[in-house]
Amino acid sequence: MYINSAYLNNSKIAIKDKSKPLIVTSCGSYRLHTIEKLPTLRPRGRLDYQLIYVASGKAHFHFGDKEEIITAGHMVLYRPKESQKYEYYLQEQPEVYWVHFTGGNVKNILHSYGISDDLKIFHCGSSLEYQNHFRIMIQELQLCKEHYPELLEMHLRQIFIMLYRQLNSDSKIENSILAEEMDKAMLYFNKHYNDDINIEKFASTIHMSTSWFIRNFKQYTGQTPMNYILSIRITNAENLLENTEYNLTEISRIIGYENPLYFSRIFKKQKGLSPSEYRKNIKKN
Repeated sequence: MYINSAYLNNSKIAIKDKSKPLIVTSCGSYRLHTIEKLPTLRPRGRLDYQLIYVASGKAHFHFGDKEEIITAGHMVLYRPKESQKYEYYLQEQPEVYWVHFTGGNVKNILHSYGISDDLKIFHCGSSLEYQNHFRIMIQELQLCKEHYPELLEMHLRQIFIMLYRQLNSDSKIENSILAEEMDKAMLYFNKHYNDDINIEKFASTIHMSTSWFIRNFKQYTGQTPMNYILSIRITNAENLLENTEYNLTEISRIIGYENPLYFSRIFKKQKGLSPSEYRKNIKKN
């Protein structure tokens, strides 16, 4: 299992701190490699808030007697002292990010971003931007440079802002035949992500103009179609770098790039590391 996490003051103890409006206390990510199942059970919950982002694959959450299977592009929010029970399964290839936070004004802050008290699961879209914000928070907690608590709050608020915009977009497109068409498009892109997809031709097959399709797809997912396809390619590249011995040329072709140098440049732009550096980092961890 790949874990990358960090904790405020290097303490894993959950805290309740009202000295500031919003305080990030820990952040991390999980990806299963060999462990078949990773369960979490906290009957009494925690003292702080926890936001979990499913970046790829699936995760299983339990609320009372009801199990919810959460797919990529969704988040789950736990409030203080709320019972927590969830599992990740290797066969479903989950990649999840999480952040714990506390503060004296958290409830009002969440309300200001459209997150009501009864909202537990919400569609946020599959965006590399979310992953980048989580990774930066992990790094800031690990390095503890000057003013890092303020940067942590800034990146968490950026996630909230992205959520707010997505929730508003969902409310505009909900109960529309467009939602069904966008779901079909997402399924098609996930299946054919390594093909040379022409967005203009695809839009014509569903009887939409290119601009109309791109606008509605971005409203529904938070990304343009090409950025959505890119995020799938990068995620699959990560899986191949972590779990196989394929060389970079082979991986490049598998995910849809004939030129391995171009693949390396795209990967580094998205992840901050070249594919070879990323693989070395994984093995070191």
